[in-house]
Amino acid sequence: MPGTQDEFEHWLFEMDDRLEELISFLPGDVASRMDFSADSLSVIEAWLLNEYSSPVDLLKKSEKTVLDMVARYVGETFRRNLGGTWRIELSNKQSVFYGLPVIQKLGFWTECPVSLVTASTDRRSGIFMGGVLNAIANRYGISVRRKVGK
Repeated sequence: MPGTQDEFEHWLFEMDDRLEELISFLPGDVASRMDFSADSLSVIEAWLLNEYSSPVDLLKKSEKTVLDMVARYVGETFRRNLGGTWRIELSNKQSVFYGLPVIQKLGFWTECPVSLVTASTDRRSGIFMGGVLNAIANRYGISVRRKVGK
């Protein structure tokens, strides 16, 4: 994860390449359904639950790249459906999301994709991340894309 503003800007610059890398990494039946729709979050979450039995497994150093790629996808799905922008908190070390990229709509909401991904492997519902996106959309009257690609 980025530790400086310059590293964060580089992290953002690499977004499209890392998202393409994720699609290449995922099994074909999962990859074909990654269309940034709200419903695609349950597809990626099901894959995560199949691959990782707990957040501890996903947080291993060997899984750092996978966590980053999936968090990028989740964040971009939130951004594309709800608006907002990528940001990083690097000045307040007391912030719960210090040093982690977040999607934020100033004055409304902030979500940390890394936290959403790890929480989904802990809660194991298969609908956690989509539920968070839908709750924000409902609260602010935002229409989201539902269809998952074939």
